[in-house]
Amino acid sequence: MQHKREGRKGLEGKDGLSLLGDVPLVAETPEELLDDETTPIARFFVRNNGLLPQPVTDVDGWTFTVDGEVERPLTLSLADLKSRFPQKTFRMVLECGGNGRSFFEPKAEGNPWTNGGVGCAEWTGVSLGDVLREAGLKETALFTGHFGADPDKTGSFEQQAMSRGVPIAKALEEHTLLVWAMNGEALPFLHGGPLRLIVPGWPGSLSQKWLKRIWIRDREHDGPGMTGLSYRLPVRPLAPGADGTDVEIRILESMPVRSIVTAPADGSHYPVGTRRIEVRGAAWAGDDDVARVEVTLDGGATWIEATMAGPRNRYDWARWQASLTLPGEGYYEIFARATDSQGRAQPFRAANWNPNGYGCNVMHRVVVKVGPAA
Repeated sequence: MQHKREGRKGLEGKDGLSLLGDVPLVAETPEELLDDETTPIARFFVRNNGLLPQPVTDVDGWTFTVDGEVERPLTLSLADLKSRFPQKTFRMVLECGGNGRSFFEPKAEGNPWTNGGVGCAEWTGVSLGDVLREAGLKETALFTGHFGADPDKTGSFEQQAMSRGVPIAKALEEHTLLVWAMNGEALPFLHGGPLRLIVPGWPGSLSQKWLKRIWIRDREHDGPGMTGLSYRLPVRPLAPGADGTDVEIRILESMPVRSIVTAPADGSHYPVGTRRIEVRGAAWAGDDDVARVEVTLDGGATWIEATMAGPRNRYDWARWQASLTLPGEGYYEIFARATDSQGRAQPFRAANWNPNGYGCNVMHRVVVKVGPAA
């Protein structure tokens, strides 16, 4: 598999990401490069909905507002956040809502993500809930609306490139953060620095970059990315290829359970005599926990349960490993299947087709060969 290398315009400082789009800039991480417990910044995926804003020099002077259905509208600088609220660091998964889209048949609209629209970093900041409590939520507060400094794909600031929001209960979760650091470093500009939201477990489009405003609303937010088929799924299964018109739909909230194999890499070759392969990877499950991960060499006839390391905190991914015994030389397909705490498991074949290709969590398949070199 060929990957676009570091140095591609807009991806300076990135290691081995595959470019999916130039305008807006979108790049995913090959699964074998997600083999670290904490995803390095150089290997963290990139997803933009518009163009990049102008970088700032006075990072601590960056300001954002909280207004709408609050008793005390706030305008806070990054320095205010650091000095006035308890600082927290959590290692949490951030995943694009379209991760896995390319596995749908027929093809769905949008960037053709495989499994690489995900990363698990250490995020440092303050709980959005602490800030909202200082602003004083009114009884009419039902939903947030998020606004960033980035222009749309044409370079216009007249409309937001993306503006989504969450129910107040999700906004008040301890792990929903206003973030200024990533893996112990100042939040990189490409990843939303100086300030962004992290809304863990839900589509990454909610984790607004270059954050400028949180609008507290008395109704469901209706910004770009919140209407029509954007980040929405049919309530009842659609026939593959259906256009999704005149069907009941719901907002995509918690992301589905997923696992990936990070070693061996797809296409790996082992020498003659190899009878055991060590396999490892990662699994996550949106708002839920990962109950178990299993792997198979025989198309699901038999399964071997992997050993999992406990997460550091809620929304961390579960790192897993398994030892597979091979019956002999030949060609093998390894599938990994995660099951969440609600008993929902990944399917072999992409299910729940929808026009924009959200929420595909088909099992990851890795091919290995054992025997003489070709």
